[in-house]
Amino acid sequence: MSDTTTRLPSELANAYRRSFAHRRRFALRPRRDPGRAPGGQATMWHCLHAEWIKIRTMRSTLYLLLGTLAFCIGLAALNGSSAGSEFADLSPADQATFDPLATSMRGYLLAQIALGLLGGLVITSEYGVRTIVSTLTSVPHRARVLASKAVVLAGLALPVGIVMSLAGFLVGQGTLSGAGAPHLALSDGVALRGIVGGGVYLALAGLFGLALGTVIRSTTATVTTLFGVMLIVQAFAPALPGGVGDWVLKYWPPIAGGQVVTSYRDPALLSPWAGLGVMAGCVAALMAAAFVVFHKRDA
Repeated sequence: MSDTTTRLPSELANAYRRSFAHRRRFALRPRRDPGRAPGGQATMWHCLHAEWIKIRTMRSTLYLLLGTLAFCIGLAALNGSSAGSEFADLSPADQATFDPLATSMRGYLLAQIALGLLGGLVITSEYGVRTIVSTLTSVPHRARVLASKAVVLAGLALPVGIVMSLAGFLVGQGTLSGAGAPHLALSDGVALRGIVGGGVYLALAGLFGLALGTVIRSTTATVTTLFGVMLIVQAFAPALPGGVGDWVLKYWPPIAGGQVVTSYRDPALLSPWAGLGVMAGCVAALMAAAFVVFHKRDA
């Protein structure tokens, strides 16, 4: 038997061993999830999906939104009926300043608290039961966690806010029309601005609550602050002395932002879109502060 023939079995055996070792290394090598970032970290998509599941499965979410929608519709009907029946008895000056859009959309006063509370619960509920620790263990990139919460919250609050504004508008204007008082139609430009702008305002209110909850980390304190900032200041602003009261009525973010759901233009106040811009700037500043605090503070 030649040397070539005797070497052949040995070379084949070595080749098989090398092939088997290669296949074994390949089989043991962990396969990277294509939706996952290098190093196994969760991507933004994973965070968005997780936050959507959290907010969707919170028991309070559905009850809060449905209850607020019912309140907006009921208040629009009551306001429209009351204002419509009293319109004929108003003085000419009061009739000239009558605001049918604001009359039908007063429900935003409670809706802003409800969506602000929902925004606060998105983060404070995790602090309350300490699931924030497991969240930050799974996703160490804290800015990504908070950003995903903000995106999911805004994506939910904006359409919900538009639906609430539209429902209040339709019910309120229908009631005003039945009472023979001035009313608006959907084809009116100011109506579209009020409905869409009202939705944007309520989405900003939700983000406002998220920023407060991130900084305060307490549901009770967040709700108390929301009531103080969005309702109590607005109620007592006309009683404030002189220039202080005028400044608060014109520039206080919730008051300025609320001009977007009015049809009467008060020259002493900001225009609707300018007021909404003030509210948006305030929310942006608070969210920036929330990102800083969330990044630096221990869970």
